[in-house]
Amino acid sequence: MHLLTRWLTTAALTLAMAGAQAADPKPIHFGDITWESGSLITEVLRLIVEKGYGYPTDTLPGSTVSLEAALARNDIQVIGEEWAGRSPAWVKAEAEGKVFGLGDIVKNADEGWWVPDYVIHGDAEKGIKPLAPDLRSVSDLPRYAHVFRDAEQPEKGRFLNSPAGWTSEVVNTQKLKAYGLTDTYVNFRTGSGAALDAEITSSIRRGKPVLFYYWSPTPLMGRYKLVRLEEPAFDAEAWKTLADAKNPNPRGTRSLAARLSVGVSAPFHQQYPELVAVFEKVDFPIDLLNTTLAKMSETRQSPRAAAEQFLKANPQVWHGWVSDEARSKVEAAL
Repeated sequence: MHLLTRWLTTAALTLAMAGAQAADPKPIHFGDITWESGSLITEVLRLIVEKGYGYPTDTLPGSTVSLEAALARNDIQVIGEEWAGRSPAWVKAEAEGKVFGLGDIVKNADEGWWVPDYVIHGDAEKGIKPLAPDLRSVSDLPRYAHVFRDAEQPEKGRFLNSPAGWTSEVVNTQKLKAYGLTDTYVNFRTGSGAALDAEITSSIRRGKPVLFYYWSPTPLMGRYKLVRLEEPAFDAEAWKTLADAKNPNPRGTRSLAARLSVGVSAPFHQQYPELVAVFEKVDFPIDLLNTTLAKMSETRQSPRAAAEQFLKANPQVWHGWVSDEARSKVEAAL
């Protein structure tokens, strides 16, 4: 009898544990985005999902291309910062109804060609005189090539392009042709995103002129005063010639307007309507995001810690995204 009682007790405990495990919801897998804004946004969303709505989450690593493919297969459920419509993989998956881009999460996100403000206006405090006072547009660059002199080919200026392998590197190379700058500027491709940042930052800290491709939201945009050079108004047909590395006659235009969304898989979209409603309302003011990213970078703060601080300091930004109950739970958790 004693053995039978022990067996029944053990069996009951095993069944209870199995039932408890079955009741535990599976974690929602977020893509582990490596760039700063993507990392911060991901952690803000995870905190809201976990603390406000009670769902466990985790992150899975991968490149942008592999994460988009994983989202289409529902191997991950959320990409916190998706530049929707840029990659052929995303366009195809969206057309097939396998992924959804929710919201317009960072309005006025941008990319283009930039110079430090002091190149145009000078900086009296640092004793820097304006070197290109009439520089406004890419069409002005030929006469200012000497200002951005390349160290290895001093008869030309230097344009800091993206690393080889980035989509933007192809576009910028085509733009140099379209704007007639190949005879006056060296197309300098940095080895990595970090190398591009280092080159720009080093020049700015020394007060030197530098011409470069960049984008926002990023820490760099929150750290320095920069001027974006004007380009021709966006033209969809011209854009196609810039995106095609093999096109022999590219035509100049501003880059395709950025639309940053929360990317979700089709099963997620169906299973979590309350979270879909949240993601559709997400809106990070870009100036606040840039300054937050700059602080995160300068203090070497983890994205999770920066996200917690962001939610504490900026209730006016995120309160409208969530339900009253979720808001109370997030604030209590913080």
